[in-house]
Amino acid sequence: MKKRSTLNVRVNGEWVETSVVRGQSLLDFIREDLNLTGTKKGCGRGDCGSCVVLINGRARTTCNLSASKVEGQEITTIEGLAQGNHLHPIQEAFIEAGAIQCGYCTPGMVLQAKDLLDHCAHPSEGDIKEALNGHICRCTGYVKIIEAIQLASQKMKVNPV
Repeated sequence: MKKRSTLNVRVNGEWVETSVVRGQSLLDFIREDLNLTGTKKGCGRGDCGSCVVLINGRARTTCNLSASKVEGQEITTIEGLAQGNHLHPIQEAFIEAGAIQCGYCTPGMVLQAKDLLDHCAHPSEGDIKEALNGHICRCTGYVKIIEAIQLASQKMKVNPV
């Protein structure tokens, strides 16, 4: 029998108290235990960015992070970004700019953009490219994704979240 430990964590604004298998990745906890499948499984090494969520407001990969390491912290997944039926301006911008192809990398990219824009309201193209380092999109050349983040910056200037 696998050893379990108690985990108290705030996910998308709600406190969760549960037990996790020791060594279970945060990604598996989010997807399997919480059934929040917007966070995607990709490389399993933290190299592709598809598993990124916000932990205390900062973008982090989850496939190589033990769930027990986030005890008492705040997690925001892609499911927690919208407010009810209202998409976040970053999500709107990704749609408007045509930055969503297959959609597999999109949740991680959107949350990485949220981290960037929360800490740099008007990033340069270089800032955006640096923030996206470690995110792999096999469908695009990143042009539409960069445009989406620039558009989101403008939207958030008009409508701060």
